[in-house]
Amino acid sequence: MQALLAPLQELAEFDGMRKAVAGGNASIALTGCVDSQKLHIIYGISDGLKCKVIVTYSDVKAKELFEEYKFYDRNVMLYPAKDLIFFQADIHGNQLVKERVKTLRRLMEGKPVTIVTTYAALMTPQALWDRKRDVIDVERGGSLQEKELARKLVSMGYENCYQVESAGQFSVRGGIIDIFDLTEENPYRIELWGDEVESIRSFDVLSQRSIEKLESISVFPATEFVLDEDRIRAGLKKLEQEAAKQEKMFRDKHCPEEAQRIKLQVKELKEQLLEFHSRVNLESYIRYFYENTVTLPKLLHTMGKTAFFMDEPARIKEQADAVELEFRESMTQRMEKGYLLPGQTDILYSGEQVAVSLADGSVVTVAAMEGRTGYFKPEKKLDMASRSVASYNNSFETLVKDLTMFRKKGYRVLLLSGSRTRAKRLAEDLRDMGLTAVYTDDPFRTVQPGEVLTYYGHVGKGFEYPFLKFVVLSETDIFGSEKKKKKAKKLYQGQKIKDFNELKVGDYVVHETHGLGIYRGIEKVETENVVKDYIKIEYRDGGNLYVLATGLDVIQKYASSEAKKPRLNKLGTKEWEKTKTKVRSAVNEVAKDLVELYAVRQQSQGYAYGKDTVWQREFEEMFPFEETEDQLTAISDTKSDMESTKIMDRLICGDVGYGKTEIAIRAAFKAVQEGKQVVYLVPTTILAQQHYNTFVQRMSHFPVTVHLMSRFRTAGEIKKTISELQKGMVDIVIGTHRVLSQDVKFKDLGLLIIDEEQRFGVTHKEKIKKLKENVDVLTLTATPIPRTLHMSLIGIRDMSVLEEAPEDRLPIQTFVCEYNEELVREAISRELARQGQVYYVYNRVNNIADIAAKIAGLVPEATVAYAHGQMKEHELERIMFDFINGEIDVLVSTTIIETGMDISNVNTMIIHDSDNLGLSQLYQLRGRVGRSNRTAYAFLMYKRDKMLKEIAEKRLEAIKEFTDLGSGFKIAMRDLEIRGAGNLLGMRQHGHMEAVGYDLYCKMLNEAVQTLKGAAVAADFATLIDLDVDAYIPETYIVNEMQKLDIYKRIAGIENGKERDDMKDELLDRFGEIPKPVDNLLRIALIRVAAHGLYMTEIKGKNERITFTFRADASVDPEGIPKLLGKYGQKLSFTAYGNPFFTYKYKKTGLVETDAELLLNTAEELLKDFKGVLLLS
Repeated sequence: MQALLAPLQELAEFDGMRKAVAGGNASIALTGCVDSQKLHIIYGISDGLKCKVIVTYSDVKAKELFEEYKFYDRNVMLYPAKDLIFFQADIHGNQLVKERVKTLRRLMEGKPVTIVTTYAALMTPQALWDRKRDVIDVERGGSLQEKELARKLVSMGYENCYQVESAGQFSVRGGIIDIFDLTEENPYRIELWGDEVESIRSFDVLSQRSIEKLESISVFPATEFVLDEDRIRAGLKKLEQEAAKQEKMFRDKHCPEEAQRIKLQVKELKEQLLEFHSRVNLESYIRYFYENTVTLPKLLHTMGKTAFFMDEPARIKEQADAVELEFRESMTQRMEKGYLLPGQTDILYSGEQVAVSLADGSVVTVAAMEGRTGYFKPEKKLDMASRSVASYNNSFETLVKDLTMFRKKGYRVLLLSGSRTRAKRLAEDLRDMGLTAVYTDDPFRTVQPGEVLTYYGHVGKGFEYPFLKFVVLSETDIFGSEKKKKKAKKLYQGQKIKDFNELKVGDYVVHETHGLGIYRGIEKVETENVVKDYIKIEYRDGGNLYVLATGLDVIQKYASSEAKKPRLNKLGTKEWEKTKTKVRSAVNEVAKDLVELYAVRQQSQGYAYGKDTVWQREFEEMFPFEETEDQLTAISDTKSDMESTKIMDRLICGDVGYGKTEIAIRAAFKAVQEGKQVVYLVPTTILAQQHYNTFVQRMSHFPVTVHLMSRFRTAGEIKKTISELQKGMVDIVIGTHRVLSQDVKFKDLGLLIIDEEQRFGVTHKEKIKKLKENVDVLTLTATPIPRTLHMSLIGIRDMSVLEEAPEDRLPIQTFVCEYNEELVREAISRELARQGQVYYVYNRVNNIADIAAKIAGLVPEATVAYAHGQMKEHELERIMFDFINGEIDVLVSTTIIETGMDISNVNTMIIHDSDNLGLSQLYQLRGRVGRSNRTAYAFLMYKRDKMLKEIAEKRLEAIKEFTDLGSGFKIAMRDLEIRGAGNLLGMRQHGHMEAVGYDLYCKMLNEAVQTLKGAAVAADFATLIDLDVDAYIPETYIVNEMQKLDIYKRIAGIENGKERDDMKDELLDRFGEIPKPVDNLLRIALIRVAAHGLYMTEIKGKNERITFTFRADASVDPEGIPKLLGKYGQKLSFTAYGNPFFTYKYKKTGLVETDAELLLNTAEELLKDFKGVLLLS
């Protein structure tokens, strides 16, 4: 971009600087550099260099620079620092590793790159990948050894699993290999023919379907340190020797506990490496496996000339010192307690060592003030004398005045705008104000003295070079802080897997006609040379039911919100029928209520608000974040409800922190502008206080009066509020149920907002109903309302669902580790060091005070308090209030914090005995941290000895699911959904839902609502197909039982030829050539659909005859029967009494496969004929 570079070339020293830096041995100090101008000068000096590194002093700053530098250079990568202290945890999210590996890959490919990083990241050891040895190249037509490849992938840090669901995994199944490279958007699927690579495709993780064909791929390591078997064995040997020494030392000092710790640690590591082949968390042992690690600068020097730019060298040195100090302290304390081996304490290079390795290349320090240059001794100093530009805060007049002055002085002015159209419009607006401004999109165009040029681009803050007479202004300077740009959402092609919700052996299932039993796995049954798969379900008193795997659509997994064991049904009794009838009548009641409510609301007239005003638009633009798509839809729906004559009753569901409050704020503002009053009703005093603060802050620029009614207000204040409400002097009142009292009267109430309605009691709900009668109502809830329920309620209750997470919520770094006091101490003191607060979750009330005292002892500088649900309400509120105001550093509490507290300053959570909590609880608790743009930490701790035997496996499983990786999330969401459903329909229904399981309940509700609305619902019946044909999924085709079940369930749900073809494509794509029994399965699925359409309950094909049985009330045309009998003659007969049925006789050939084919063809043909003749049109 010439307009930016040209002015710099007039600097006398500029060319010399560029040459020196390109030469690879410059050492220059630049001072007088401000904010965004730093990146401008860096870009100017390094333009044309292949590899450059910008080093700063904090993760947040690195992120900012990375975002901003994208304007100058598309090939910019963020290289985050590894958290060495906590890298000892059993498991942690792989977001960090992903970004680091991406950068290493780019370097290895030798492409030009700008790396933005922190000095702390330069201090961790790195190893060089070997292009030949550590990268796998695969091309079509080449050869591949499946076993060899699997072994190599494990040593490269990939994890072997059944189905690839997230980056860093691979799976091998019969000639098909799926690999999800850490650095790619989509995983690869390689299909082998023998040892030859037949095809390579990329596929979509959600649907597991292929996307595009590829000719060749390279798979890069999923870890920074590639460890093969030899290296591991050699390393372990060293490790064991050192451990034995340490252990002896501790025993000599009479410290048996510490000695035992060391011994166990090595034993577990050995087990993990040699038996589980798991390569996680070896960072701290790296010294044993790699002799020669290097720093990142060293690594870069081996690849060619590199220039390093140091942002604020004095602060960089501060950061390095802090990291070093924290690390040393932590390591010494852990060594003394036997948590570490000596070799593990030596995994950090000192700041000095890094500085020395930097000196091999060019180093340019960039600082605002002249002063200390930290580790660097510059040979040349230069003052840039640049200045920041004062911001204009939306005042266009001031801008025009300044620009006119700049032009008079002969300045070159460049205005950058975030989009091309806005840049054009800006130029036009300026021209309208009498200023000549030109828009250009030509990157080679330069700015002339006295000219104002607008261009597409972005810098964080404007800057000027007075002696060069050059000014750059950004949109932010003119219009105030910029909203975050949203990334376009990836649309997932293909259908999401309708998972048979992860059914495992031993789970409870509901069979629609036989009731509740336990799933016992898939069993193959062979009768007269015909093989079929059956699903075995065990009932009470030893009854077993075998269900054909093709009829899976009548089975659902039993799901309920309580974790208690349900009572099994007994086969052959009437109890299940009774339960169903009871639930059905209850469901009808609900449906009736809902439909009546709807009718009443449709008839009454509400107040119609006008369209949005200028104020409304101004108010909304002040929202500091970018709205999510879902939020925008919800906002516009809410507004159109308010503008229509019908009374609004909208429910907004969304996870905690997904922006529900903002929707309420905008609706409230709209109501207030038309002189209406607004009530915001919340369940707790604390929430009232939080929302009050938010409202006051958002409305501060507008004449809106907001009052609070809660126990934090004195009687006098409340009295004043009540009288002012009556006079209409208060616009918005936020409060707990105090607002519902008799003495509270409104002058003109227009909108009622209810937060977390399910937490109000029955009496309050009645009062709310009274308030509701002719007022617009907006209800907010955080328990997600289930999709299935949502569908059946559409048109009865208006709903908006917020599913999309807001931008800039960093994923929470989740660590799982055994309880360890050192770690607790470090986690807390680290959070306090960045002025944050900590939640410590301890779920036993009886000794919570002791735990709080223990923590206060561990971290004496912290203020520790505890809270639990059995405290007096006042006391609890006081503590929470202090915590919100930052007067308490660590809050030890029971799980009461899972409900609705929103404190953005709390970014570390430690959960004691996390293995005792349910997944949905963990998920909600974890959502309490990470409410701001700082990285949040969640530590899930468990007790040591308790878990040792059940092996690392299980513990890692449950939790791995939990670090934003897999299906644990789905299960948690499901728990919450069921809770949500209970809340929405009231407690009585909850019991009925427990009785039949959640899925069946939803199905019944849907039918009831449809019937009441007048839609005809056909009575539901099952059609059973039992033909003498091999129809099953062979073990060799799909090995994993969960996948097999999922495919069975989906084949059972096929409804037409197109869906069958889709299924075929998918099977071919995921598992290879389709075997005959599976193909038969697909054909039988369609036969069942056709038979169901003809009201048949069963088709049986055995011993050279096929019987087609109809329902007694089948609506078929009896006149067609003689026609059919005439067509087939002797072969076909019809029996009319009881349940009518046709019998067709045929001759077998004696060849099994031919007979099966004949049977299927005959059945298909007959059904076609039946359909043509018997169906009533």
